[in-house]
Amino acid sequence: MQFLSTDSKASLALGQKLADLLQPGMVLALQGDLGSGKTLLSRGIARGLGYHGAVTSPTFTVAQEYPLTEGRYLYHLDLYRIQDEEAALAFGIDEFLFADYAICLVEWPERIPALLQQQEKLLQINLQHRSETQRDIEVPNWLGKQLCEMGLPEGIQLLQ
Repeated sequence: MQFLSTDSKASLALGQKLADLLQPGMVLALQGDLGSGKTLLSRGIARGLGYHGAVTSPTFTVAQEYPLTEGRYLYHLDLYRIQDEEAALAFGIDEFLFADYAICLVEWPERIPALLQQQEKLLQINLQHRSETQRDIEVPNWLGKQLCEMGLPEGIQLLQ
């Protein structure tokens, strides 16, 4: 399903709603160009999971770990600087992807297609620029239906 986010506040709120539907062991592949809102959506997810510290793109560190409650974690990976799966494995990316006690957000997932194909709980989310402030956000149909049933945040519109 495809949604329109009218501004950054709406994207943040959508991430917070999305967090209610996530479970440990899930991996979210956040696909989109630079500036498409991947990190902003990640920040909303972190807030929705109860993390209230700073959430920034781990472009230079590649991975960021956010502790949650009950021994759970949110892992945020930015693979922009990773060239291929061999480099990802050398960095230990597989340990983040297959942690059953964590939710893992992956920016630039196209760098590790074979690793992601092994993931049983993979959710693909596509983000695209529509205008300076608006973004198209595409999620799996079942997830979109649940978001609609929960009530969409202000500034989020269902496109299809």
